[in-house]
Amino acid sequence: MDTSDADIEFDALGICNHCKDFEKILVKPRYSKKESESRLNSILEQVKSKGKKTEFDCLVGISGGVDSCYTAYLCKKWGLKPLLLHMDNGWNSEIAVKNVKNIVKNLGLDYQSYVLDWNEFREIQLAFLKSSIVDLEMPTDIAIAASLYKTASKYGIKHIISGGNYSGEGILPLSWGYHVLKDEKLYRCIVKKYSKMKLKKVPLVGLRGEIYYKFIKGIKTVYPLNFIEYNKDKAREFLKIELGWQDYGGKHHESKITAFWQSFAMPTKYNMDYRRATYSSQIVSGQLNREKALENLRTLPYNEETVRQDKKYIAKKYGISHSEFEKYLSMPPKTYRDFPNNKNVIELFYALYRKFIG
Repeated sequence: MDTSDADIEFDALGICNHCKDFEKILVKPRYSKKESESRLNSILEQVKSKGKKTEFDCLVGISGGVDSCYTAYLCKKWGLKPLLLHMDNGWNSEIAVKNVKNIVKNLGLDYQSYVLDWNEFREIQLAFLKSSIVDLEMPTDIAIAASLYKTASKYGIKHIISGGNYSGEGILPLSWGYHVLKDEKLYRCIVKKYSKMKLKKVPLVGLRGEIYYKFIKGIKTVYPLNFIEYNKDKAREFLKIELGWQDYGGKHHESKITAFWQSFAMPTKYNMDYRRATYSSQIVSGQLNREKALENLRTLPYNEETVRQDKKYIAKKYGISHSEFEKYLSMPPKTYRDFPNNKNVIELFYALYRKFIG
């Protein structure tokens, strides 16, 4: 990481706040054979016990990426009864679609697709593009969470099994990824200001929804990859060999809009090279050395010809002209700080939740 993160701080030894936070806050889930296996077994027992009388004992969101596909495999291996759910926002790459189909077929698991209303979702995401906020992915992240909660509630499932993990996502500056907080106040503000769309069909969940599903419906999200010796490169090779999985490029590039946004828009418009966060997470978790990461960063994160083709495709899919799309890409960059938000309330809630419930 470097000062492209506006909030980064270095001490006298050159150690940044991200590494300190990782050591202090994230050291608990770091893998250690005896403790981690004990905690994992406890989680699996809870999942099986809560789902003993239901058709499915857990719900797994699957994108076609490494983490979610490997998580689906592990659920099968551990003897769980998972229902796989893919939230389709209209931006899937062909490879991601094939990966989901191969995983479902080869593992013999039940699967559902939660397809968003494209007309409404397009207008919502266009509002975020027009706002110039870096968090173009907020509508997708919120829709994923909402679709998982709604589906879990429908089937009486008490555990959502997530492929999220600290080894690849332990470091991410808030200004680079504020969308992970699922701030409904900011979301509604942007949609209202930059579109005429009424929110009706695309599912939405914010802090109130989280409280409802967690405490009223009793649905808990667990992250098993934090309790195994998870190495993404090894998982990727396993999926290729055993389950017919295909590589789609960079992190989160199973989505065409995500691939374009993270590899091109974020570094060129916002001076945020997403690879820095990914590599930093891998470094502190012992999966990558710093010299190799710095060497990788000397190359461009995007291919210029691919970007040209992507711009044409994205503009057409949004139903706007190429020049209009370029206009939005050239607008002054903004972050969550430029809009009304509930950051302090959300952070307080999750801090208390982690402290007292875990």
